[in-house]
Amino acid sequence: MTTGAGEALDDAAEVFTGVRPRLFGIAYRMLGSAAEAEDLVQEVWLRWHAYDRARVEHPAAFLATTTTRLAINALKSAKARRETYIGPWLPEPVDTEADPYLGAERGEALEFAALLLMEKLTPNERAAYVLRVAFDYPYAQIAEILQTSEPAVRQLVSRARKHMAEGRRAPVKPEKQRRLLAAFLDAARTGDMGALERLFAADVASLSDGNGAHQVSRRPVVGPVRVARFLASIATWFWETVEVELVEVNGQAAAVMRRDGDLYGVITVNASDEGIDQVMWMVNPEKLTALPGRD
Repeated sequence: MTTGAGEALDDAAEVFTGVRPRLFGIAYRMLGSAAEAEDLVQEVWLRWHAYDRARVEHPAAFLATTTTRLAINALKSAKARRETYIGPWLPEPVDTEADPYLGAERGEALEFAALLLMEKLTPNERAAYVLRVAFDYPYAQIAEILQTSEPAVRQLVSRARKHMAEGRRAPVKPEKQRRLLAAFLDAARTGDMGALERLFAADVASLSDGNGAHQVSRRPVVGPVRVARFLASIATWFWETVEVELVEVNGQAAAVMRRDGDLYGVITVNASDEGIDQVMWMVNPEKLTALPGRD
């Protein structure tokens, strides 16, 4: 490799490294999977490495465009794969407490509840929503990325906002969400049905993502009494060997669960002023790889 070529590659790597956090943030919000987002960002690097970069006037815009378009294609195939998933599908958790990527930018469209709702959007609606809400891209630039008109982008964002608002109550502030999670864990570990029911909203649902794992519920459990009864029924054996540590996952309080020192799963709650309306259990080991071990 000549000196000039080496310098050009170094420059390409420096540019890419500078925008990589944003590229990962776009890809993760689009796909709901840290592993798939990492693979996608690596593909963007390979394309950037091989591209005639002298033709690129705005590298950051070029890389964001490449990432978004690849994510739209990946999302279409991901939706097909999720049709064969066993039980509820939840987004793959990311450690935003130690976060090398997501903490550097805005936290919008990152919480589990938001990522779940975005699953109902079309790929283009999701892309427009992520770029506008999470990264504040101008409508005109989003139009270029999606190869459509600015009015069309405004419609995409408007529809996405409407779908997101219809599916979710206003969430409580982070401090209250953390307190509710702690209270929930205390009541769940003791099987206190009365305490659990008082914490729940009328339409509370417990969702467990295990992709068919043994002793993991394959259907949502819905309603205060049913969820409380379910938790009381497992309290005598489930928590016996489980250690719990409160952490920050996807920008909100969550609990890491370990059995015999090994990472077993993550649990978090979504709540409004009406109480906890979602209890989300991630116990699929293949989707815990973005959570490093903790001392």
